[in-house]
Formats: sequence, C-alpha cells, structure tokens
Amino acid sequence: MRNTPLDMARLGSMDTAEAARLLRGMRDATLAGERPRVEPRADIGESWERMLRRGIDPDRDRRAGMLSLAELEERRRLSPLRDVLPLLREGLVEIADAVQHIMVVADTDGRVLWREGHSAVLRKADAHGFAPGADWSESVVGTNGIGTPLVAGRPVQVHSAEHFVATHHAWTCAGAPVTDPRDGRVLGVVDVSGPPTTMHPATLALVRSVTRLAEAELRNEHFVELERLRTVAAPVLARLSGRALAVDTRGWPAAVIGMPPGGRLALPKTLGAGRVWLPTLGSCEVEPLPGGWLLRPAESAPPERAPQRVTLDLRRSPGATVTVTGRTGSWTQDLTPRHAELLYVLASHPGGRTAAQLAQQLFGDPTRTVTVRAEMSRLRRNFTGVLTHRPYRFLEGVEVEVVGDFGV
Repeated sequence: MRNTPLDMARLGSMDTAEAARLLRGMRDATLAGERPRVEPRADIGESWERMLRRGIDPDRDRRAGMLSLAELEERRRLSPLRDVLPLLREGLVEIADAVQHIMVVADTDGRVLWREGHSAVLRKADAHGFAPGADWSESVVGTNGIGTPLVAGRPVQVHSAEHFVATHHAWTCAGAPVTDPRDGRVLGVVDVSGPPTTMHPATLALVRSVTRLAEAELRNEHFVELERLRTVAAPVLARLSGRALAVDTRGWPAAVIGMPPGGRLALPKTLGAGRVWLPTLGSCEVEPLPGGWLLRPAESAPPERAPQRVTLDLRRSPGATVTVTGRTGSWTQDLTPRHAELLYVLASHPGGRTAAQLAQQLFGDPTRTVTVRAEMSRLRRNFTGVLTHRPYRFLEGVEVEVVGDFGV
C-alpha cells in the first residue's frame, strides 16, 4: 500500500536540510521508475508525470528565447493584469521583500512580465534566467510556480526538489492563476519566489488571497462598465418594440426589453454588425454600441434549441475553440483550458459522466463535485441546446467532432 502523500504542513515543519533530503529521494525514486518512500503531493506528482511523458530532461536547464524589449512592452500593454498591478504590489511586494522573496507576474504563455522584491533575490533570478521576457511555461522549464498553475488551473506551491529540473532546486515558489470574472479566462499567474530557507506553508494562501482581491477589482470594474453601457443603451431600447437587449463585448446583458433578463450569452469569437445566429436566441440583428452590442432577435424565427454539430478544436494551447453549427448558421468561441478539458471528456464518453466521474478524471479526486458542478453550470448556460445533465453529456442528435488532442 502506498504511503500518505506529503503535505505542505509536514514539509514546513522540517528543517531545510531534512526537507531537501526527503524531496530529493522522492524525485530520484520517481525518475528511476520506483515507488518513493513518501508520495509527492498531488499537484507535483501530476506535473512530474507530464514532464516524464514530454521527455523533459530533469538535469538540463532548458531556456527558451527571451522576448525583445519591444515584444515585452507590447505584452505588458495588452495584459489585463496591468490594471491590477498596483493592488498586487500593495499586497505582496513589501512582504516578499521582507522575507527575501520576489513577486513575479506572468501572462498566459508563462512569459514573465513584471518582477519586484528583494534586490539580492532579483540578482539571483537574473543569473537563473528568471527575468522579464523569459518563458517559464511548464513545457519549457518543467514543474515550477508559474507554468504548473497555468496547466493545473489552480494555485500550486513548488519547493526545492519538487521542481522537476535539478537546477531549479535552489528555489521555493508559490503561484496562483488570476481568472477574469467576466468570462472565466485565465489572465496570467502571480508568483512569489525565493530561496528554500524562506519557505513557509502559508505563502500560497497569501498569494491566493491577493489574486482573489485582484479578481474582485476586475469584477468591480466590470460593474462600472455595465452601468456605463446601460446608460448608453436605455434611450436606444426605449425607441424599439419587440425583443432586444444590450450586451457587453463578453456577452453580459446590461439592459433588456420584451424578454426576461438572463445570464451571460455566449458570443461568437468574431462579431460585427449584421445578422448572426446564436444558439440561445436564434437569428439576431446586431448593431454596435459604445462598449457592447445591441441584439434584436428575429421575431419570425424562434430561438433554435437543437444545434446539429459541435466541433472541438484542441490544436491551440492552452485552451481550445468550439464551433457550434445549427440549421441557420454557426458561431465559434474560445474556451478556457478547463472547459476544453470538460468538453473533451464528454466527447470521449457519449453516454455521459456524473459529477464524481468528471472530478475523478479532471482532478484525480471524485469528491471535488462542487467545482465540477460550478464549471458545468457555466458551460451549460453558454451552450444551451448542446449539453444536458444527469448525467452530463451532449444532447442526443448533436454530432460531435474533436480535432487534435490534449496529448500530455
């Protein structure tokens, strides 16, 4: 029988040398194909399995090309995390500096955009290639506090020899993804890193708390944007008869007439003025509004509830795109990595999956049904007429095609 997996509380109770010996032994046994005396934590074990399948060299420090200064500045300018950078600095930089750590903010590709904190650790990071513009995706540098949270979709702490590549063992890292509350997309990762002697089990909780504050700030900004759109749309809607609604660029309704208010609409990846088909509304006339769109469902065409085909394209990583085709048109939308994985599992099991089965396949833990149900609720709202539940599955009669694979 396997031993109980290691946890951060136990690791934090050890002195640095003892923890290093334990983790090195665990890693060495795993690399040798043997059963370690103590199992790695779930996030670490899953990442190591991915690294072994990818053929990442555990002893070679592999680095991708640095971004040019112009490329780095452009990524910084386009990053939604730029708007919450002052909040992240306020919540983390002073603490990081005091405990000989640095705060690092990376984008969804794992590219380091900003770093701040203890000057000595910044110099150490420079020598290690942990600098602005560097690629710290898991597929390039192995298990780490930036790339691994991006793949796992949740906060991850990586200490010393839990890093797959040996040259990273002189670091302890805790990273959490920042999710856009407006559309569920991952915007990037916030990480706190430093020497192993400064590791504390509570570091990850601190990072996660600050990222939640950042997400709350983005949510507040969204409420302001919706109110602004509502003010613009009100006089326009007042002149109309029949059904109409004003939505922002992410599909959130700001104002509605002639129909009950609903939740967020799944909009096509590209949208412009003219006629468009939506699975929840059918054929609609689209007009631009400052900060969003005016949608006018065709009164003669009732909402279509039976799409004929779903194409899940997994060739873009991370995430995917999905194209839903109905009798009168089609639309394409980007998916988050988690939603892409859920649709892939359902496509692989036409008979359907229960929440516990999905939790087992996604997290290796059948008890994480609350997370699964929340994600499936979001998916079903966006894909009316495509998905059903009890068990979760694609509706009968919907043809599903999967292009590409998750691979590792």
